[in-house]
Amino acid sequence: MSGMTVGIIALGVTLTLLVLRIHIGVTMIIGGMLPYLIINNWDWTALLFTINNLVYTRLSNYDLAVIPLFVLMGQFATHGGLSRTIFRSASAFVGHIRGGLGIAAVGTCAGFGAICGSSLATSATMSQVALPELRRHNYPGNIAGASIAVGGTLGILIPPSVPLIVYAVITQESIAKLFVAAVIPGVLAVAGYSLVMWLTARKHNIPTASELKSSWGEKLVAFLQVTPIIGIFLVVIVGIYGGWSNPTEAAAIGASAAAVLAVIQGKMRLKGFIQSIYGTAETTAIIFLILLGADLLNSGLAITQMPNELAMWVQSLPVAPLLILGAILIIYIVLGCVMDSLAMLLLTIPIFYPIVMGLDFFGLDHTEKSIWFGILALMIVEIGLITPPMGMNLFIVHRHASDIPFLRIAKAVVPFLISDFVRITILLFFPAITLFLLRL
Repeated sequence: MSGMTVGIIALGVTLTLLVLRIHIGVTMIIGGMLPYLIINNWDWTALLFTINNLVYTRLSNYDLAVIPLFVLMGQFATHGGLSRTIFRSASAFVGHIRGGLGIAAVGTCAGFGAICGSSLATSATMSQVALPELRRHNYPGNIAGASIAVGGTLGILIPPSVPLIVYAVITQESIAKLFVAAVIPGVLAVAGYSLVMWLTARKHNIPTASELKSSWGEKLVAFLQVTPIIGIFLVVIVGIYGGWSNPTEAAAIGASAAAVLAVIQGKMRLKGFIQSIYGTAETTAIIFLILLGADLLNSGLAITQMPNELAMWVQSLPVAPLLILGAILIIYIVLGCVMDSLAMLLLTIPIFYPIVMGLDFFGLDHTEKSIWFGILALMIVEIGLITPPMGMNLFIVHRHASDIPFLRIAKAVVPFLISDFVRITILLFFPAITLFLLRL
């Protein structure tokens, strides 16, 4: 049996188990075991030796300490009520214009995502904070829900982002460079969503909330209230890229600052602290299990040579590299409708990454190409969070607004998806936009 055949069997079994709703970590472990067993005639010796080395190598990696620290920072932000502070401040500046509260919700998701790093947590938190306010000011329930669902996707794009960290770990890329490269695409996402919200408000004649108009003094107070949260973001990002601290140290500083800020603002209690620690442990354990599964699957596919042979075959095709990359992005969109975002990244990067790295795009070097592809992949992944039938952000919003039909929320998301496709197309053909800050 050829290596390509063994690789196809392993990948087929992995996808089948995913369809059967087996946990992604367990699924990839089983898929990664098969090549070793088949090639070695079901002798477990090589497999057990490989598992032993992979577990030690992965869990002894100091760089992985950044994951639980950023998760902890997000937990403190969630249980510390920082989202309400951001929403009140954003409302003070734009709440009085047409669609302003929806724009404030999107901006709050971006700000909260900058200290949370999780789309699901951002959507869940903002559904409790912003959704009641939007509906109280006569926003249609489906539009209010859609604005929060799409705003929640910013949690995995605005740095610090756990999926970006996982991508960096898998591809051995710089976390700092990925964080910096994600800033401009993140800003473009916020601008695009805000524009769609403004146009939607005009189309549906959503009334302005004139009572939310604030004086300059009130705006100054609102800005001062949110300044510490902006400071946490700047300390983390500037500290990492300025060379003052490595990602792990910056994450530790950010987590500590988020905890102190939550306590000072009077929102963090002992119960919230315990929930933050417990949530961090649970999330970290799941991520590490998935990473171990991805390592074993990558190793198993590597001995079959399937990724390399597939990359060589694709590179030999008489097709423009951008068409190949476009096909990969379309596959991501399809997979995003039925798969979890982190699972999709870990399952596909070992296959698609060698293909992309073997192609020439606008003369980019290896590092720039790796970072550009990572940002594109992450933006496609975020679309999967708001596309049925998986659409985890849609389910989260619907859970907090069960009186709104799920399908109506999904339909209201369509204009925001158009904004996503426009942004991705621009960044696909003009990688210099993504790499601008990095090249500075």
